[in-house]
Amino acid sequence: MTSKNSGLSAALVSNLQDVLSKRKGVVNDGSAEEPPPSTSDSLDVAAKNEEESGDDDSRPIVLVTNGDGIDSIGLVSLVEALVKEGLYNVHVCAPQTDKSASSHSMTPGETISASSVDIKGATAFEVSGTPVDCISLGLSGALFAWSKPTLVISGINQGSSCGHQMFYSGAVAGAREALISGVPSLSISLNWKKDESKESDFKDAAGVCLPLINATIRDILKGVFPKDCSLNIEIPTSPSSNKGFKVTKQSVWRQSPSWQAVSSNRHPGAGNFMSNQQSLGAQLAQLGRDASAAGAARRFTTQKKSIVEIESVGVAGKTESRVKKHFRLEFVAKEQEHTDDDLDIKALEDGFVSVTPLSLLPNIDSETQAAASEWICKYLNADQ
Repeated sequence: MTSKNSGLSAALVSNLQDVLSKRKGVVNDGSAEEPPPSTSDSLDVAAKNEEESGDDDSRPIVLVTNGDGIDSIGLVSLVEALVKEGLYNVHVCAPQTDKSASSHSMTPGETISASSVDIKGATAFEVSGTPVDCISLGLSGALFAWSKPTLVISGINQGSSCGHQMFYSGAVAGAREALISGVPSLSISLNWKKDESKESDFKDAAGVCLPLINATIRDILKGVFPKDCSLNIEIPTSPSSNKGFKVTKQSVWRQSPSWQAVSSNRHPGAGNFMSNQQSLGAQLAQLGRDASAAGAARRFTTQKKSIVEIESVGVAGKTESRVKKHFRLEFVAKEQEHTDDDLDIKALEDGFVSVTPLSLLPNIDSETQAAASEWICKYLNADQ
């Protein structure tokens, strides 16, 4: 266990080491043991009978979300592991569809739905919004009978959220929203590789990070877990052969965004589908604001007639009509050299489980602060 520059409490590290010492397969030889058997027979709880299960009320409440959608294997594996522990009252509030790379976006001014979902042992809702919407709604007191769980866990995300990818990640944003609301949180990601990873890796990943989850909840209940800190946990590509936990710092690594032009002829349905999806909310909102729905519909039809759809392969020529082009965004991994062993991406690539403390507090280094202050002073003095 590496603990320098951790930002973690000594008690948390001590408890984590104690837990991991009992699971030597994770730290020493890299194998991940199965979670201990369930200690409760009353875990099969659905939303409709939540109030009837009074025995569960005394257990710590854990709220789970993620960025890949409620049906994703990562979320399912995590919830199954938590339920099997039998120690927690597990609730789920997750996007009904994939909301990867949604960052900290929310959906103000629009109606979103929350529908109950059958997940064995948990009370679950799928929400027609982002991960941040899910956490905000879950903590509001409007959806569940409580408004402050013991811990929020966002994951398990399919793909690394190291470095600057954290700014794009919906999974990390879900944990950040909990921290903003004063609730301790963890975000968990698996370093998924297309031609190498398999679905069973998510079950292994859940088993690997379960000791850290248990230690976190225990320290929260003791009042010794850092109050202004969220932990971002990155699981290596082969969870069962990980080299142990390593406390890390956020790197500047990120995948490169690649925008590809899409031909409407090669993909005849893509343009119309995206147009309908992106403009539906705006159309409905406009119809609601107008005194005459028919008048709004006529205006939208008139605007639509002036749109000219062209091939997305070059710069559009001059035209009096509006132009619509189609593009698709993909993130492409790029090779980078990482020399600092304390960085999240370096630890992950070396086979460690990276644990990075994240804070909402400003973390600008003194040199940058001094340089920025000097520039601002020069500007203000010159302007006078």
